[in-house]
Amino acid sequence: MVRRVLALPSARIAVAVLAVIAVLAALGPLLAPQDPLATSDNTLAAASGAHWLGTDYLGRDVLSRLLDGSRVSVLGSLEVALTALLVGVVPGILSVYLGRAFEWITLRLADTLVALPFLLFAVAVVALLGNGITQAMLVTGVLVSPLFYRVSRAATLAVARSQYVEAAIVSGASLGWVVRRHVWAKVLPPIAVALAQTVGVGFVIVSSLTFLGIGVQPPDPTWGGLLASDLGYLSHRPWAPLTPALLIVVTVWACNLLADAVRDVSGEAGRALLNNRRARANRLDKADPAPAGGA
Repeated sequence: MVRRVLALPSARIAVAVLAVIAVLAALGPLLAPQDPLATSDNTLAAASGAHWLGTDYLGRDVLSRLLDGSRVSVLGSLEVALTALLVGVVPGILSVYLGRAFEWITLRLADTLVALPFLLFAVAVVALLGNGITQAMLVTGVLVSPLFYRVSRAATLAVARSQYVEAAIVSGASLGWVVRRHVWAKVLPPIAVALAQTVGVGFVIVSSLTFLGIGVQPPDPTWGGLLASDLGYLSHRPWAPLTPALLIVVTVWACNLLADAVRDVSGEAGRALLNNRRARANRLDKADPAPAGGA
């Protein structure tokens, strides 16, 4: 499936963009030309050879702060996506097999999480546990998990009702074997689509929270924090918010583009499998001898 996804031009573009973002997250602090926390008297300076993106209101190098803040922004979005994946997928699959009581409880929990406003809830948790990006992202990931719960549950229901899965269960196959052998292969494509979309949503959430100063301790840089500080000095540097905003927009766009590519490939694979099954059934029907007429 990976090869089929990468065969699409849109997927290759998305992977290339995300690879650049990953490099910035991994090596950004090392690539920063100056200390991102060092202040100077050269405040709100325009772009120059010494400061490629200028300086902020405290004289700090903007490029260095963008590079240094990449790690927090990327890791925060991944934390949201992985938390939602773990919290949502396992109950979604098990809700099909563990009886009506477990199904009812997990469905009610998913409905409750959907109804909670994640921003307000994240602010409340940060107020209780302290202003840290980890606790804010964990809570946000739990609130986003109903997406994975519903996707995995719907895919598992479609597989659980198939004849070959019912035959395996009647033959004495364990639940773990059925999930590994039959269910997981069918659930993985829609989960991959949801994961790519959630990483993009995670970037928006991280940027929104850090824009409001939630989840990060000043003067630590983040893309959302830089955007917020630059908006306060538009009269001096009107072009300053473009760089952090462009980084956020391009990253979210690449995640959505990759999700669309995975969806297209999984849809084509499903249609091909269905056509093969229909063709096999037609061949079997033609091979069966016609019933003899009564005397």
